[in-house]
Amino acid sequence: MTKRKVCVVVTARPSYSRIKTALKAIQEHPDLELQLVIAASALLDRYGSAVNYIEKDGFEITAKVFNVLEGENLTASAKTTGIGILELSTVFDNLRPDIVVTVADRFETMATAISAAYMNIPLAHIQGGEVTGNIDEKVRHAITKLSDYHFVASDDAMQRVLKLGENPTYVFNTGCPSIDIAKDVLEDNKQLFDVFEKYSGSGKKQNLKDGYVVVMQHPVTTEYNESREHIDTTLEALSEIKKPVLWFWPNVDAGADGTSKGIRVFREVKDASNFHFFKNMEPNDFLKLLKYADCLIGNSSVGIRECAYIGVPVVNIGTRQAGRDRAVNVIDCDYQKDQILAAINKQMLHGKYPSDNIYGDGQSGDKIAQLLAEVPLQYDKKITY
Repeated sequence: MTKRKVCVVVTARPSYSRIKTALKAIQEHPDLELQLVIAASALLDRYGSAVNYIEKDGFEITAKVFNVLEGENLTASAKTTGIGILELSTVFDNLRPDIVVTVADRFETMATAISAAYMNIPLAHIQGGEVTGNIDEKVRHAITKLSDYHFVASDDAMQRVLKLGENPTYVFNTGCPSIDIAKDVLEDNKQLFDVFEKYSGSGKKQNLKDGYVVVMQHPVTTEYNESREHIDTTLEALSEIKKPVLWFWPNVDAGADGTSKGIRVFREVKDASNFHFFKNMEPNDFLKLLKYADCLIGNSSVGIRECAYIGVPVVNIGTRQAGRDRAVNVIDCDYQKDQILAAINKQMLHGKYPSDNIYGDGQSGDKIAQLLAEVPLQYDKKITY
């Protein structure tokens, strides 16, 4: 029997952890052939290129698409999407996949969805139906309408996709593949590895024995003019925390220039002796780091998803995750120094939370691969529901 060719497009650093276990399950499935395309910011070293980790994990990259336009502003984001459509259309024409898989809600994923849809290639979308209240939500729901199959991560997300009019036959609550990794990390009782030896980073090596906090804060595209102000407020709050601060570089979004500049200026003019900065880590290592952290601070979806399963206390700042389903491990606050500090202190006093499987049970990758092998291939939505 001819194997079904499944083309998975990874366009950003965080997307790899969101799809890693599904990639492995597709690669190992006897009826599937994995075509892995790496594109956009996932290829850029200054944002923590994921390519080395992907290849180290045993995946062969079928094609690379360099389509990021410099600028980190709204115009650059729109043009990057346009270039992505041009380049990915050529890749799909060459690879002739039976089905394309796109991940989550970043602006680069829109290019994948448009290219596949206009080329009459069946499209599967992972993590549709979620709410965040910014441009990511618009992108996510637009991709839902362009997609033929929906592998959602929660019950609420499934209901939203159905309310958008999608065929219930092809909407599946598989959970999020990133929870598969979180499950392994939660069950692993090994001590934390030496993060400074393995990943180097920038800044003074910290003593993590008495605890530490992790920060991951990205610009909000609908508030990109305020990104510098937002990051300055967080930096001011964290400068009063008497623990090591492990800070991860932001995504390549509109406003990233302001975020990055704020961090650089802080390091030049303030006492940053307890700060250490990283670009990226392997997905498993990053979650291990979070597992032993006193708190995660910022606005990353990892605080909403993986941290819920691992039980990590989270301080979620601002609107980037507004409306997204969250567990009890999250405290929300505004971009105000006093609010951020109060939330951090409360979370550090609280300690770990019980595990919550709101985004899956740790078996998502296998479920997605099996569905990709079984679903009838179709791209015409003119059917009777």
